[in-house]
Amino acid sequence: MNDTRNNQRKHVIVLSVLAVGMLGFAYALVPLYDVFCELTGINGKTSGRAVDPTTVSEVLLKPSDREVTIQFLAQVGNGMPWEFRPTEHRLKVRLGEINTTNYYARNRAAQAVTGQAVPSVTPGYAAKHLHKVECFCFTQQRLEAGEDLYMPVKFYIDDDLPAELHTLSLSYTLFKVQVPKGIPETLSSVQEASSGGTLASNQK
Repeated sequence: MNDTRNNQRKHVIVLSVLAVGMLGFAYALVPLYDVFCELTGINGKTSGRAVDPTTVSEVLLKPSDREVTIQFLAQVGNGMPWEFRPTEHRLKVRLGEINTTNYYARNRAAQAVTGQAVPSVTPGYAAKHLHKVECFCFTQQRLEAGEDLYMPVKFYIDDDLPAELHTLSLSYTLFKVQVPKGIPETLSSVQEASSGGTLASNQK
């Protein structure tokens, strides 16, 4: 009888450990998948970090004669009360040359709202060839009620882009960020415009 009870306890312990392990693995899959997508460009996810300035300097010395068309898209997530759109819908660019475009955002809510933009590239395998030097997606953006602003994206497409690709799309989905109560909303807003051509901010 004692042996039977001991075996049952061992089975319960083993099953409990397996259950906890499986739960932990399931939670780990999401960040692991995000890292995998960021490194490989699969699923169209792009890096959330700016490129190394040294790399940019090297690229500036090697502009290509090859041109491709890049389309700009925008959408907002559920519950996000912002108007959000690109200021231009397409641009013809040379590989290895830095280009700048802008997205427009306006908070239509009666209170301040913080947003986070998530980029993606189509087709997905082109994502690793599009490099962002400056992007509003690197930080969360906070707009007061009725406030609007123009948010720059400075990017280049490297000359390793597959030859069969002539058009690609850069899309941003803007999500509402829930800021915990009691925590000051000092989340980063895009810096004011300078002669270098960064952000132009307007109030309506």
